[in-house]
Amino acid sequence: MATPPTLAADAIVGLIAPLWQWVIGLLVLVTVVLSTRKLLMRGPSRMGGALLMVGGAVVALTALTYLIETL
Repeated sequence: MATPPTLAADAIVGLIAPLWQWVIGLLVLVTVVLSTRKLLMRGPSRMGGALLMVGGAVVALTALTYLIETL
């Protein structure tokens, strides 16, 4: 009952995974900023637009909190 050998691929994936989390978080942040800008340019927003902005803010806050906790 020997332990399986450690693979170098596991170490590489461990180094790349945090990078993908940063990329996803950055893309979410950019999306929220662009959608907020678009809503502000439209003038008074409708209820659907306001819900979209609040939903985007919740997603962005969740993603940023997750990224900060993993550091």
